[in-house]
Amino acid sequence: MDYYLISGPDGILVEEFALHHDYTAAGIDSAVWSPESGTWSASPDVSRVVRSDARLRALVTPMDRRAAAQAYTRLGGGELPEEGRLRGLFRQRQPLPTAAPLDLGSSPGARRYRILFAGDFDADGLANARAALRLEPADDPRVAGRASAEGFAWELRSIGAGIAWCVDVTVRLGSGPAGVLGALLDHLRQAIRELGLIPVTVERFA
Repeated sequence: MDYYLISGPDGILVEEFALHHDYTAAGIDSAVWSPESGTWSASPDVSRVVRSDARLRALVTPMDRRAAAQAYTRLGGGELPEEGRLRGLFRQRQPLPTAAPLDLGSSPGARRYRILFAGDFDADGLANARAALRLEPADDPRVAGRASAEGFAWELRSIGAGIAWCVDVTVRLGSGPAGVLGALLDHLRQAIRELGLIPVTVERFA
């Protein structure tokens, strides 16, 4: 699960990506809690606006469960519910567009994924992203760096000035169990989320 602290007014947003069998994103389940109401409610509208409104996104801080539990207690919520109970609060999914995989010229025998993020890095954040993803320099000015390991390759790419970033992942078909790909996509998504950007979707290209 992904946890966020929302400031002004304060609140806790909890999200979980719903995935198709090929690890592309089908939607986002979420719930939000505020100290004013003292209750949890489904929050597809909040999840959508966080990704589309830069002003609101500036008030949102990604965090892990431990930090979220501390914030929840500090704000008067007591003990943060276990994740199984939180999932029971996901009553209205924010659907994500579903379309046939785009053909962007992927190499034969390979499949390409894109993890899209809303937000931008400052200079320190970009340096931290390069380190977290173990990137080597690239000759393309739109690409912050590239890396590869055991049948997988990934690159961090800017999409528009200050608008969004993505991690493009190329997997050679037959590169180990399918679960390895799922674990890698989740690791890369969390690595960038921890640096402050908000994951938007996971797409697949043919």
